[in-house]
Amino acid sequence: MFNPTEHPHRRYNPLTGEYVLVSPHRMKRPWQGQVEKTVSAQRPTYDPTCYLCPGNERAGGVRNPAYDHTFVFDNDFSALLPATPTVVTAVHPLLQTESVQGTCRVMCFSPRHDLTLPEMPLPDVRRVVDEWAAQTAELGQIYRWVQVFENKGAVMGCSNPHPHGQIWALSQLPNEPRKEDAQQRRYWEDNGRALLLDYAAVEQEAGERVVADNEHWLAVVPYWAVWPFELLLLPRRPVLRLPDLAAGERDALAGILKNVLTKYDNLFETSFPYSLGWHGAPFPIADAAPDAAFAHWQLHAHIYPPLLRSATVKKFMVGFEMLGEAQRDLTAEQAAARLRTLPTIHYKQRET
Repeated sequence: MFNPTEHPHRRYNPLTGEYVLVSPHRMKRPWQGQVEKTVSAQRPTYDPTCYLCPGNERAGGVRNPAYDHTFVFDNDFSALLPATPTVVTAVHPLLQTESVQGTCRVMCFSPRHDLTLPEMPLPDVRRVVDEWAAQTAELGQIYRWVQVFENKGAVMGCSNPHPHGQIWALSQLPNEPRKEDAQQRRYWEDNGRALLLDYAAVEQEAGERVVADNEHWLAVVPYWAVWPFELLLLPRRPVLRLPDLAAGERDALAGILKNVLTKYDNLFETSFPYSLGWHGAPFPIADAAPDAAFAHWQLHAHIYPPLLRSATVKKFMVGFEMLGEAQRDLTAEQAAARLRTLPTIHYKQRET
């Protein structure tokens, strides 16, 4: 008899139209591969050498103000530029180039150099939510896509430990949201309902992949998860974008974020690395249809953490993953069960 906790199988991701190979029996294999170095969790509240701390000079020569809460500035080394010239013609049908205009910003979550999101007081996490929404609303007046995200930890390529995220806004729709747009639109046309609202109802009823929930939000390890302890964060009602969240929903979002990110840190008692990003409806471009044309969209956040077995062993996306399709060893249900039972009091607070 087929047993999903023992036998390899594939799971379908309706958001992207892609599959993930699940091989739960591989968790029994010994590990002799790379072991990451753990980074000391002890940092000062202020670092005079940090270019993100209040009052310090950044790499581009600009000095930060003495900010008290969140602080946003244009990236000194932006990957996108607002005045990029338009490409006139393609060199060849197989050599396509498309110009893109955009703006990149950095968002410091807190003036404290030593606090990550799960360690920040709840009102300060709420300020981060409000700033995410404000930046999305502002840049959405100019650009089609606004990508709010955070890379946490050196293992995720973060070059500065000061708690911060980024906002990249661009004139074109990137690959991942383009796939999600097509899949959600197809589901809406076939069923007359939003894909992710139906999925949230399925997960709430099943319960086995739910990690945390409250009146307005649901956090699950998605059925099709690729990363070992991946999470999908969903609002319970139809919401297109972050600025559309009501005050109570923003409070609840701050609460569930602090909840699940604390669980992450408690899993291996380390500052858990991840990439977190928000996907909401694209913004209408000039002469385009109004928001009603995006009714198939539902706001959601993806959290992709790489750690697999411990604070020092991560999941690598190589070989078959790069040439075939994504593969995971731990089932989504097993990952959710481990996260769900973890305490919501941060392990550093328990130690003190």
